[in-house]
Amino acid sequence: MTANIQRKIYRGRLAPTPTGYLHLGHARTFWTAQERTRAAGGKLILRVEDIDRARCKPEFVTALLEDLRWFGCRWDEGPDVGGSCAPYTQSERGKFYREVWRQLLAGGWLYPSAHSRKDLEHAPRAPHAGEGEAIFPAHWRPAPESWTPPATPDGLNWRFRVPDGERIEFVDERCGSQAFEAGRDFGDFVVWRRDGVPAYELVVAADDHAMQITEVVRGEDLLVSTARQLLIYRALGWTAPAWFHCPLMRDATGRRLAKRTAGLALRALRAARHTPDQLRAEWSA
Repeated sequence: MTANIQRKIYRGRLAPTPTGYLHLGHARTFWTAQERTRAAGGKLILRVEDIDRARCKPEFVTALLEDLRWFGCRWDEGPDVGGSCAPYTQSERGKFYREVWRQLLAGGWLYPSAHSRKDLEHAPRAPHAGEGEAIFPAHWRPAPESWTPPATPDGLNWRFRVPDGERIEFVDERCGSQAFEAGRDFGDFVVWRRDGVPAYELVVAADDHAMQITEVVRGEDLLVSTARQLLIYRALGWTAPAWFHCPLMRDATGRRLAKRTAGLALRALRAARHTPDQLRAEWSA
């Protein structure tokens, strides 16, 4: 499956999740997104991915805006500056996500699943893909006649039925040709959680489409997510963006940076009197 990426105006995006303070790895990825947008003469969009209200905190939203500005990021559209694709905060886009869920359901791509993540991790016959991801067993899919499509997704986990055995192929602007096999490298994935929260794959694909993003710049740990999201794009008849997956930044021990890596949080680096120019020069070297 190859994406059609021919569009006239480049639109890039920054999509931080306010579950903690941004670290230097985030900054490098976001700076790359900004540089690619500038090089293309395009527009940069800031979208706050706070859909999971249990984990996202208002203080982290305030902090990410401050930290990104301090680092030198400037966006053309976003929650603080507005724009034609508002709202730019995912927690305000619930009605839109429900409509996308309805479209996928009507197309026959979704089914309700009573199985939890814990069930999947302990399934005796569930194969595992890279990084320990458990593959949802095909025999757990409910028979079509065993359930009636509801009016809302609430109270149930909803999974996207992947085309087992199909190779999902795309070209990444940094990593080159990529291919993942549905049912082997990833299985049926959750698009809506029983607690009423739409899942990452659905909201990101839906927002990137709605905000007319032409290239997604993010970390290389999300390559397999691209394969999943391409299935959503195809199911809905949407044109997929181009992709650029950045290398992950790691600490002195070789572990990739996380929001709990406090010493490399942007505000900690600022407090230690580092400057954005110094930090960019160090990773360039």
